[in-house]
Amino acid sequence: MNIRSLTRGDGVVIVAAVVLFIASFLGTFSCDSDSCTSVPNAWDSLGLLMSVYLAGVIGAALVLLTRLLPQPRKVLGLDLGQLGAALTVFAAWTALWTIFDPLGSFSDVQSVARIGAGAGLVLGLIAALVLAAAAVASPLVPALKGPLVPAPRPAQPQPYGQQGQTGYGYPGSGQQQTGYGYPGAGQPQQPGYGYPGAGQPAAGQQQPSQGGATPPPAAPGGDFAPFWFAVPVPRPIYGEDGAPTPVAELTPGTWYLAVDQRGQDLVAQTQDGKRGLLRDTTGIQRG
Repeated sequence: MNIRSLTRGDGVVIVAAVVLFIASFLGTFSCDSDSCTSVPNAWDSLGLLMSVYLAGVIGAALVLLTRLLPQPRKVLGLDLGQLGAALTVFAAWTALWTIFDPLGSFSDVQSVARIGAGAGLVLGLIAALVLAAAAVASPLVPALKGPLVPAPRPAQPQPYGQQGQTGYGYPGSGQQQTGYGYPGAGQPQQPGYGYPGAGQPAAGQQQPSQGGATPPPAAPGGDFAPFWFAVPVPRPIYGEDGAPTPVAELTPGTWYLAVDQRGQDLVAQTQDGKRGLLRDTTGIQRG
């Protein structure tokens, strides 16, 4: 589960569900007489509790569970998110008509005092309406589709000579990097990419030809500069050979390194070193 996949609309769902649960403990009826010594709440009426308060809370839980799971789940052919949204709408519908007739079939026995809707019904109706609206509108309204927890920005590299940051893409403090492009501590530099061999000129130096003439410098490469980026929604990356099968999936809330560009596609590198083509680059956040 990835909590960074939650949207602003999901945040509204969470708050509304908490308020709805709190409202279930408040008084269901209001009474203007001193003879009303005990006011029941939703937990004293099983039908009201299950059809309004717990139905809304369970619906909110199903909506959030759908957002957190990597793949949508279905029960009896029904998507959990759609089932949860339907439960929130049902809870709001029931709360609306309950507040107009709080006593139901007992409305004709109000001989002692005038009884009306209490704080539990009023607050429950408001919370249920907000909950249903957020559950239905979250996938549709752009303002509610934004991430609830924004992705952290990558740490800025320190100036030369200062202590660097540790983590993916940064050398450890006081340590020499080993691996791609860096020699191990205490090891001689090996010939290969980025390092000249014995008797070979260093990078940027010209090697004289046998005839004494100096060859012209090589043409500079492309102007692509690697950068950090994050994706707004989970997106797959595919093999650099053009295979249709994804090799990894990029998730929101994590920064990835774009190391090259192939037409409209980016060559993305994950934390574990996997590389692949990101074909859908719409909405990515550059670091």
